[in-house]
Amino acid sequence: MNNTIKLAVASALLAAASNASAGIMIPAGDWTLDIGGVVNAYYTSTRQSGDFKGGSGNVLGGSNKTNEGTESNITTGLLPNYLSVSGKTRQNDLDVGFTISINPGASTTHSGIQSANQENRQAFLTFGDASWGSIKLGKDLGIYASDAILNDMTLLGVGSGAGLLAGNTTTLGRIGTGFMYADWKSQVAYTSPNWNGFSFTAGVTQAWDATAAGYKAYNYYNPTSAFNSAVSSGRGGNSPAFEAKASYAWAGDFAGKVWASGFSQKVKGLTNNAGADLGSDRANAWDIGATVNVAGFGLTGYYGQGEGTGTTVMLRDGFDSSGKTRDSDDWYVQGTYTIPGVGTKLGASYGESTLEGNGASDAGLGNNDYENKMWTLGAYHPLTKHLNLVAEYSDVKTEIGSLEGKSKTVSLGAILFF
Repeated sequence: MNNTIKLAVASALLAAASNASAGIMIPAGDWTLDIGGVVNAYYTSTRQSGDFKGGSGNVLGGSNKTNEGTESNITTGLLPNYLSVSGKTRQNDLDVGFTISINPGASTTHSGIQSANQENRQAFLTFGDASWGSIKLGKDLGIYASDAILNDMTLLGVGSGAGLLAGNTTTLGRIGTGFMYADWKSQVAYTSPNWNGFSFTAGVTQAWDATAAGYKAYNYYNPTSAFNSAVSSGRGGNSPAFEAKASYAWAGDFAGKVWASGFSQKVKGLTNNAGADLGSDRANAWDIGATVNVAGFGLTGYYGQGEGTGTTVMLRDGFDSSGKTRDSDDWYVQGTYTIPGVGTKLGASYGESTLEGNGASDAGLGNNDYENKMWTLGAYHPLTKHLNLVAEYSDVKTEIGSLEGKSKTVSLGAILFF
C-alpha cells in the first residue's frame, strides 16, 4: 500500500488496521507493484438545530435541510474509498517509485445518476537513497498540518459533515473543528533520512487562490449585505507556497511522536466583490503536536495558528473586506483506550477552530469570532485483521456572536483495508 495510506493506518485508531497495511505485492520484472486501498460505508443520522438552518446558513458539518430536523444518509467517512497502485525499484543506486490512486465516491443523492463524485488524490514519483533522503514530485498529501489529520481518531470514522456532504467522496471528520485540512497538493518536496527517530520534510507546493466563498452562517448574522462583499479574495503569488515539517518519534513501552510544521504563501491582487484593488499580502501558519501511547492508553494534543490562512480549508475567508488578514487558531485533544484481549479501541476527543473578526474594518465579522467546536465519542472494533466496525457520535456547535447552530451525528458502519 502507498506510503500515505500506510501512515494513515499506522496513525489511526485501530491497531488491527495497521496489520492490514501490507497491500497486495506483485513482482513485475524490475519492479515490485503494491496494490492496496480502503473501502468503507456508514449509515448516518444528523440532526441540525439553532439559528443556522439550510438556506439562511449552515452549522459546519450540518445538513442542507431548511428546517430543524433529522437527515439520514449512507455515505463514506473521512477516508474516501481508495484504490492505489504503487511501484518501486532500485536502479543506478537510487530507490525509484511511483504512486497513482483513484477515489470513487459511494454516496448518491439523485435518481438516475450513479456517478458519485470521484477524486484523484495522488499521482507522484519519488527517488532517493537511505543515505541522503528522497525527493517527491507530483500530487500528494500536503505537508503543513498533515500530522494533525493522520492522528485524528475520526480518520477511521465519520466525524462531522455526513448531512452536509452526502453525495461527496468524504465527510469532514475533525476538519474545521480542531485543525486545518492538509489537502492534496502538487509539490516538490525533500524528506531527510531517519536519524534515530528524527526526520524533516521541506518543499514548495502549488500556490492557491484565496477564496471568499464563506459560510452561509455569516449571511445569517449580517443579512443586510451579501457575505462575499465582506471578504476579500486573491490569487496565488508569483512564487509557490512553502511548507515544512519536522518530527521525532520513539518506540518502546512509552511510545510517541512530537511534530511541528509551517506554511507561507504570498496572495496577490486582493479584491472585494466591488472590485476594489486591495494590494497583496502573505498568509502564514504554524502548528505543533504530540501523541503518546502506554499500556493501551493513547493521548494526542495539537495546536495551530494562522494569519490570512482562514479556516477549515487553506486560504478560505482569511482576509476581510479591507484586505486585512484574519487571525485563526485550531486545537484538539484526544484520548483512547484499547481493551486488552478484545482489541476494541474506545476514544473521546474535543477540538475548536476559531476565525477572528477584525473589528470596524471587518464588514463580515466585525468584533465577533466565527467558532466551530466538536466533541466526538467513538468505538472501533477489529472484526478481522482487515475489517473494522465503527460507531461514532459527534456534536458540533457553530457560534457567531450571540447566534449559534448545532449539529449532532450518529454513524454506524465498517471500514476495510487491503
